[in-house]
Amino acid sequence: MRTSPHNGVQLQEKLDVILTAAAFDQHVSLLFLDDGVFQLKKEQKAEKYGLKDTQSIFNVLEIYDIHDLYVETESLLERGFQTTNLSLSVEVCYRKDVNELMKQHDLVLSG
Repeated sequence: MRTSPHNGVQLQEKLDVILTAAAFDQHVSLLFLDDGVFQLKKEQKAEKYGLKDTQSIFNVLEIYDIHDLYVETESLLERGFQTTNLSLSVEVCYRKDVNELMKQHDLVLSG
């Protein structure tokens, strides 16, 4: 997940794909990097932009057995965030380790 949360309907569409895959017993991991880290920021006001509250969707990831959530450390630091600023519990990984993380998965969707 690379894009900011309130950039049209892109995030909602990605979350629909993620939840659909998980509903069909696919193992799903999420990696937040670049401006995608803004999706995890606490206390967002999606309705201000006329968009769905994606934070509530993130809160149901556990119900769909989506537990592997990662955030790139450098993306957090470049945007002045710490893990305490985030609405979900995530595992941090360094930029140099992202390719190795992706190799552990059969299919990688970017966006």
